[in-house]
Amino acid sequence: MSLRIFDTLSRSLQPFTPMEAGHVRMYVCGMTIYDLCHIGHARMMMAFDVVQRWFKASGLRVTYVRNITDIDDKIIKRALERGITIRQLTDEMIVAMHADTAALAIEPPTLEPRATDYVRQMLGLIGELEVKGLAYRAGNGDVNYSVRKFAGYGKLSGKSLDELRAGERVAVADGKEDPLDFVLWKSAKLGEPPEAQWPSDFGTGRPGWHIECSAMSCATLGKTFDIHGGGADLQFPHHENEIAQSEGANGQALANYWMHNGFVRVDNEKMSKSLGNFFTIRDVLKQYDAETVRFFIVRAHYRSALNYSDAHLDDARQALKRLYTSLSEVSPQDAPVDWSNPYAARFKAAMDEDFGTPEAIAVLFDLAGEVNRNQSVEAASLLKALGGCLGILQSDARQFLQSGAGLDEAAIAQRIVERAAAKAAKNFALADSIRKDLLAQGIVLKDSAGGTTWEAAQ
Repeated sequence: MSLRIFDTLSRSLQPFTPMEAGHVRMYVCGMTIYDLCHIGHARMMMAFDVVQRWFKASGLRVTYVRNITDIDDKIIKRALERGITIRQLTDEMIVAMHADTAALAIEPPTLEPRATDYVRQMLGLIGELEVKGLAYRAGNGDVNYSVRKFAGYGKLSGKSLDELRAGERVAVADGKEDPLDFVLWKSAKLGEPPEAQWPSDFGTGRPGWHIECSAMSCATLGKTFDIHGGGADLQFPHHENEIAQSEGANGQALANYWMHNGFVRVDNEKMSKSLGNFFTIRDVLKQYDAETVRFFIVRAHYRSALNYSDAHLDDARQALKRLYTSLSEVSPQDAPVDWSNPYAARFKAAMDEDFGTPEAIAVLFDLAGEVNRNQSVEAASLLKALGGCLGILQSDARQFLQSGAGLDEAAIAQRIVERAAAKAAKNFALADSIRKDLLAQGIVLKDSAGGTTWEAAQ
């Protein structure tokens, strides 16, 4: 069976065919880095980490772009509150994000563009939209997008203009000709630091959030690419506005497939910073080892809601231990996957049906049973190899079971690198935080003139 993806735009499962044979181009909206990443962010990054891992396991080359929003109202506000520059804040948060993703074995994207490096491209897009009559200069100095002049607006979210108008919350007096219009270029405001302002033909200012991703995706992947992804909360208005901007300027589809991962929920409410019910990745890692957290996220289908609780994480840890117990009894060998094997074929069928990780993990437990019954090295080797497609079961089994810590040597080494970078930047609070996080997972760091080494806590 060929790979099928649930496409948000068509609201249906669609056979996946990349534009270029053997090569997948994927853009995913990344972090607005004014604070530490929470477990909801981890869910998004993990979902598309599994997607790109499966593409690679399927023999495809992947160009995976996940951007960084490093200019935004919240970023400016937080930098001013802390009395530091925007660049100091965003550099600090990027180091922290990389440390968190490394701990969770989330592979780095191929490209990680920062919005502030693409302002020229953003201005070019805005200029093109103005020429085509889709953008106008407002009396307050902003440049806005004229939503009603783009015929396809609402096609991703399934919202009609009348429905959107009924729920409008923006006054026309805010410089907009229509309450549905959104800002492309924000004029400089009193009190904003000079580093948040760029000169342009539209006046000094900075880009709106939506135009950032339109510019970065087109600059890195082309005017049309295979997959655009992100959290379900971005479907409207962010991704809807990206379509209006990019397709309005370029006259062609932005992406052939749209993918959105489900929310993380706490007490039946979406986890978010605005609600105050969020848990940072590093806070969770103080209680649970990183591979347990990864397994907890991966075993739910990426489009489903994920219910966060200690009970669910405890259950995930026990389930993961059962898999590792099988690998501790029979030492696996490193070997390529034989996809004709019945277990491997079932795993592939599950993953080819919109990245069906729950069914794929059920196959892993069936394989573990085969290992336990027959002490089969072949089954143990396949179990580890298939687990690798999901980023799990790659640690030493006995060490995992004894310590409860899921960090492998590569992940620990990456955290040490991130800590060294933080110390070099004189961000000693972050360096100490990384050390404490590792200690909470049973890893003791030892600094010496020759560098930093580690050992398992006794």
